[in-house]
Amino acid sequence: MASRSVLALHGFGGSSRSWDAVRDALPAGVVLIAPDLRGHGTAAGRRPVDLRSTLTDLEGELAVAARDAPCGRVALAGYSLGGRLALHLALARPELLEHVVLVSSTSGLEDEEERAARRAADEEQARFLEREGLEAFADRWATLPLWDGDPPAVRAAQRAAIADGDAAGLAAALRGLGAGAVPAVGHRLATLATPLTVVVGGRDRRYRAIGARVLGLAAQPAGEVVVPDAGHGLLREAPAAVAAALGALR
Repeated sequence: MASRSVLALHGFGGSSRSWDAVRDALPAGVVLIAPDLRGHGTAAGRRPVDLRSTLTDLEGELAVAARDAPCGRVALAGYSLGGRLALHLALARPELLEHVVLVSSTSGLEDEEERAARRAADEEQARFLEREGLEAFADRWATLPLWDGDPPAVRAAQRAAIADGDAAGLAAALRGLGAGAVPAVGHRLATLATPLTVVVGGRDRRYRAIGARVLGLAAQPAGEVVVPDAGHGLLREAPAAVAAALGALR
């Protein structure tokens, strides 16, 4: 198999370590590069936490990855929040990409009322986090319907990742990188001259529907990978399936 580099973006509350199990399962010849997003991991204290600044960081990461890649282009993968950022990055620098992979993600909220409601909800979450602290916030986050049906070990790992984060950084990420704060790009996907693959869990009905819609908007839909008996947290629950999808890209 030809060599490939993948720039992989984690979701809210995660870090570069979110991709460790996927990296371990990748076939030979596939190299995964996973930076920390602003507000998370080693970038928890970097400010401001907003789309423009985060994209500036990621364009730098992408340029370095493409320079070192065998073909001068890389695959770009994003999980959940990271997927929304990946689409913005892909639209900004398509010449450096050979493929885009959305894992349990979306192109953003198009409806302005929905966006406003999400901003209000994320602001309330951020204030709760700042008021009550990481442990209480991690408990609250673990009860979201998004994780319904997840095995206990997967839910525990999700909660632990949040509790291990930085309170100020995560609050800033809720405000600056949430689905209400980051503009939707569904209406721009017809201009994206890069193949797009969607990977979703079989139990994640909401994101399966979203993924089908995103593929319908894409100029070069490359297909959908549905992971049986898995939910939204694919990086933890089914890392081998995500690795297989990345390894099978054409």
